[in-house]
Amino acid sequence: MDEMTAQRRPGRHAPGPEEVATPASVRKGDALAERPFVIAQLGQSLDGRIATTSGESKYINGPHALDHLHALRASVDAVVVGVGTVMADDPLLTVRRTAGRSPARVVIDPSGRADPHARCFQADGARRLVVRRPGVSTPPPPDIEVVPMDGAGALSPAAILKALLGHGFSRILVEGGPRTLRSFLDAGAIDRLHIFVSPVILGAGRIGLERSACDSLADALRPPTRVEVFPDGDVLFECDLSGTQPATGETEATSRDPNPDTPSAHAPAHSLRAAG
Repeated sequence: MDEMTAQRRPGRHAPGPEEVATPASVRKGDALAERPFVIAQLGQSLDGRIATTSGESKYINGPHALDHLHALRASVDAVVVGVGTVMADDPLLTVRRTAGRSPARVVIDPSGRADPHARCFQADGARRLVVRRPGVSTPPPPDIEVVPMDGAGALSPAAILKALLGHGFSRILVEGGPRTLRSFLDAGAIDRLHIFVSPVILGAGRIGLERSACDSLADALRPPTRVEVFPDGDVLFECDLSGTQPATGETEATSRDPNPDTPSAHAPAHSLRAAG
């Protein structure tokens, strides 16, 4: 189903901005915060692929995942993507499948490689920014705010987030691609990670989520995780990466009824533990 033309079906539910967990101090734009509150999201196949070997990726996940993604966009101040995602997918990065305003759109483009006619740069009332090194010869697209990053470590996630906080963004959605997600994950710069897994097996293709390898399972990330199963078979893993990770890797599982008005819309949660 095409994201541009698919319509919400009766009874389908997408979480509104108020349902996205965000600390109160961050929601209010705490001036003392060191960086914005960061949500990252990823949609992938059962075998961890975000695209086929030919690069086809629309759409591995189903309509409920798209609804959820648009609700996440509506809940943040800005959505961040790397230039590779802009070049490969030409996303709009707007809110269309749920109520809410479209966030500012930020492209990490150190060398000025993005097409100035990319859809995310289209003027629609939302702020549009590029993060780049000073002195890039390619001029930015018209009416685009430039966030210049200079000096050692200038393009680190910490430096980028500090700069975006200075531009008034206290809630950020990092939407891709894999290299950008990995850099933010390795930097410990993600508070919530939303991964949608679709029941499809590609067998090969582009890997979605990676991090620096660990030699011991003791060094693996085991975040507290809420698991939600959607009617179309997609499964959401909502991981809390903001604090110390428990060794048990305990998860909470729920199943969502396609009709949110029914008493069983939110089934009682129960805990799952990996067999050992």
